[in-house]
Amino acid sequence: KGTQAKLLVETLKQKDPKRTILYLETGQRFREFSKQASYTAKKTKEVIESGRLMPEFLPIWIWTQFFIDHISGDEHIILDGISRRAHEALIIDSAMQGYDRKEPTVISIELSPESAIERMESRGRTDDNQEEIRRRLRWYDENVVPAINHFKNNPYYKFIPINGEGTIEEVHNEILKKIGI
Repeated sequence: KGTQAKLLVETLKQKDPKRTILYLETGQRFREFSKQASYTAKKTKEVIESGRLMPEFLPIWIWTQFFIDHISGDEHIILDGISRRAHEALIIDSAMQGYDRKEPTVISIELSPESAIERMESRGRTDDNQEEIRRRLRWYDENVVPAINHFKNNPYYKFIPINGEGTIEEVHNEILKKIGI
């Protein structure tokens, strides 16, 4: 998803150079924040290192701070790694509606569990072992799928499923075609 988000940013820069593009990758923000000296940053680092999920208030704080600091009203906004729980999707709803965003587009890159396992193992991260990956996939089914379904079944959003099984280029081209670029 991160690769596709970055490719989309690059395409938008070329196709719409006068418009600002805001890109928020929640995981990267947490990794940056965890390097600070505060107690909360230290707790965040512990959560990252243990592979646990962040307390719910932290991702909401990350998004909120980003929105307050950067949204001006006429930019593309690409949010990578948001709404990992269904009730967090309601926070995104509040923000998009509060900023008068018209028909925000949600792109869902869909993979089989087998492909997801293979791709995670190939990243080379220390927490990407079979047992941990399978635990994350179970958690994904229980928590993230309901968040995705919130966007999918909400007429406020334009929901676009993407077949993530192809090459990077094939997936990127499908995204561009489906969003009309």
